[in-house]
Amino acid sequence: MQICAKTLWATSAIMVGLAGGASADPVKVKVFIGAMFEIGENSGDRAGEYQHWYERYWQDAVPREIPGAIAPVHCNDDGVCGSVLGMGKVNAAASMQAILLNPDYDFSNAYYLITGVAGTPPSRGTIGDVVWANWLIDYDLGHRWAPEEGEPGEPVFIPRKGYEEYRVHELNPDLVAWGVELSSDVALTDSDEAQTYRMRYPDAAAQAAPSVKVGTHMTGDTFFHGPGLSAEAQYIAKLYGADDYLVTEMEDNAIAQVINRLYGTDRIAAIRGSVNFDQGNPNETTLQHLDPAPGETAGGFAETVQNIALVGAPLVDRIVTGWEAWKDGVPAH
Repeated sequence: MQICAKTLWATSAIMVGLAGGASADPVKVKVFIGAMFEIGENSGDRAGEYQHWYERYWQDAVPREIPGAIAPVHCNDDGVCGSVLGMGKVNAAASMQAILLNPDYDFSNAYYLITGVAGTPPSRGTIGDVVWANWLIDYDLGHRWAPEEGEPGEPVFIPRKGYEEYRVHELNPDLVAWGVELSSDVALTDSDEAQTYRMRYPDAAAQAAPSVKVGTHMTGDTFFHGPGLSAEAQYIAKLYGADDYLVTEMEDNAIAQVINRLYGTDRIAAIRGSVNFDQGNPNETTLQHLDPAPGETAGGFAETVQNIALVGAPLVDRIVTGWEAWKDGVPAH
């Protein structure tokens, strides 16, 4: 008797679910919030990317270990779930896929909020900004060469064929618009240290107070720095027909690709808070910027991770409280 591979796979998946104690009534997820790292505990110490979300939604939640995920999942009674997914594209994508495929959770109507810290070019942003993504772009899927091996002054990147469906995701403009509107009146926090650090840069955007912005998130495992690679990121954004590159991060496009394979991208939102500039000021080299002297680092990390939750929470709360209007799709905006 022949048994097709698909039948074997489905049978194995059921057995794994039963062995892992899958619940008869999976949690119906309304919003899933993904952060990339936490510094220490989920509450009560120095906050990383997850702590403010945890303290807002999951103080009383029981953590659920998920095979294949880097950290437990927390859910509240309102259907808001979240987890730390891990840093870098492989870590974050592997965790997201493990969570999405776990039979204890029903993601059939879920929304996703990808969150974390980022860098920003001083010509377009500042420390403490929070940026809603309208485009997610992979920085790495292409060909690169040393500048001296190409034409002087020309870009050193061309896309690699075959990755057209993976390297760019345009997010649902209606969902982006909801996020921007609901966070438009949020008062962002700031610090004296961040204000002082900004003045090292002559750009008006760099010296400005933190604000909520919209633009392209550039995903790359390479933690790139310097005006040359910043310009290359902007070149890639334009090459792919996206809006201005506003933040550099390491996970968003990869997470979106995992979600897209199962549920599409219409319900994905992404926000990033800027905790550093992607290049040094005119009085320091790129290497000096990467390895600053003691006391010379940018301030504002604590304030930025707080800002991220302040900006993202109104959308989460609107979706949950207005679930009847949201469960079948993003309401027209």
